[in-house]
Amino acid sequence: MEIIQIVGLGLIVTILSLIIKEQKPMFAFLLAAFTGVVIFLFLIGKISSVIRVLEDLGEKSNINMVFLKTILKIIGVAYIAEFGAQIVRDAGQESIASKIELSGKVLIMVMAIPIITVIIETVIKLLPA
Repeated sequence: MEIIQIVGLGLIVTILSLIIKEQKPMFAFLLAAFTGVVIFLFLIGKISSVIRVLEDLGEKSNINMVFLKTILKIIGVAYIAEFGAQIVRDAGQESIASKIELSGKVLIMVMAIPIITVIIETVIKLLPA
């Protein structure tokens, strides 16, 4: 029941943050950002076990590992961009958060080009000439 610990931590920090925000808004932001990092670090073990399972499944199914690693990198970029944008949004910088999200989307598009190319080439080979 790790989610109960995460939600509990989130609720406690939210209450503390609301109390501290009136006196020291910067400390409230730092507390929120630090809590986000702690939660992320708490989840790293879970993320690494999922990656190991996906890699094992990829090897057993004879999938080209380059594609699997690319997909995992894309997922990582999406999570990191979202995490960063949320922290910046918490600081009240909506425009910078939007730029972080846009950058993540562009990087995902660039990383997906080899996979898209293989898919298109495969479809073209399947079509009658």
